[in-house]
Amino acid sequence: MRLPVTPPAAPAHLLMTADSVGGVWTYALDLAQELAAGGLRVTLAVLGPPPQDDQTAAARAIPELELIDTGLPLDWMAEDPAAIRRGAEALGTLARRLDVDLVHLNSPALAADAGFTVPVVGVCHSCLATWWATLRGGALPGDFLWRIEVLARGYRACDALAAPSTAFAQATAAAYGLPPPVVVRNGRRPPDGEPCGRERFVFTAGRLWDDGKNIATLDAAAALLKVPVVAAGSLEGPGGNHRTLRHAVALGRLDAASVAAWLARAPVFASAALYEPFGLTVLEAAQAGCALVLSDIATFRELWDGAALFVEPRDSAALAATIRRLLDDPGEAGRLGEAARLKAGQYGMEPMASGMRSLYRSVLARHTSTPSRKEAVA
Repeated sequence: MRLPVTPPAAPAHLLMTADSVGGVWTYALDLAQELAAGGLRVTLAVLGPPPQDDQTAAARAIPELELIDTGLPLDWMAEDPAAIRRGAEALGTLARRLDVDLVHLNSPALAADAGFTVPVVGVCHSCLATWWATLRGGALPGDFLWRIEVLARGYRACDALAAPSTAFAQATAAAYGLPPPVVVRNGRRPPDGEPCGRERFVFTAGRLWDDGKNIATLDAAAALLKVPVVAAGSLEGPGGNHRTLRHAVALGRLDAASVAAWLARAPVFASAALYEPFGLTVLEAAQAGCALVLSDIATFRELWDGAALFVEPRDSAALAATIRRLLDDPGEAGRLGEAARLKAGQYGMEPMASGMRSLYRSVLARHTSTPSRKEAVA
């Protein structure tokens, strides 16, 4: 007689880390909302700078989500390894006080020194090693070396790792000598409204201060175009990085609703990024039906091949010519925008949440046949 198979246990209470600086906030909030809607209790622990008012309001609007602004440093903004260790220990104390079943680290560097007593899933969103290899190459600066070593220890301390694209999973594995992380692609909810009439301009958005976003090439392309190139996002980085736009129109940081309003009007979304593990804003643009003009990098090819036009990342003339071609042919721009919208349907919230739930269950199942970490320290 075959006994029924007991499905792997699912966590009842999840502690997830987030930061308010970039796309990790959007990812964490969307995932937390989806998981909470499925009955999971989620505590979101914010690291680094406090969330902006609109970010806090969005988090407070999610039922059953507990938001804790820890004041702990982000690993890539910490002054030294001791600061990361203290932050990790504080996060471990928080996890034990809350008696959570599982920890989801969007900052996996914290895993090694936290003393977690429950399984830990780390998500590889970006890192200095792969960023440096892509943008600079050669010997790493000393300030990067210790941060990468801390992150390597954190990766190895996690029970499982996930990455948002195959390209970035492979890059992470190569940089750290690890098996490739499980690929769970990011997702976003498509906008509720319909496009309100396309105007004649180009839109981009992101962490404009980050060299990886390569806003300089798009700014140079803007000088060759007779239409506005509008850029949303901060030009000032948390570490003092600063960018100046000479030709594109800088809007500064916008809330999610304002970005969505711009995307609903833009016929073309452009990104000349050199380093992009996924690209949530590109997904938002595709969901809004914008025609995509993207740099020809592995991540964008993986995610958007057949639904975007690709250009060499540093060729501002080719970028301008490709944008001009679409602006001069609204029919082609519309067809490409529809192709992007259909492709974006593959990257919704349900696939992302299902993928993470599956990963949570797998690490919990591995701990059911052996004493849990909670039992081991009891």
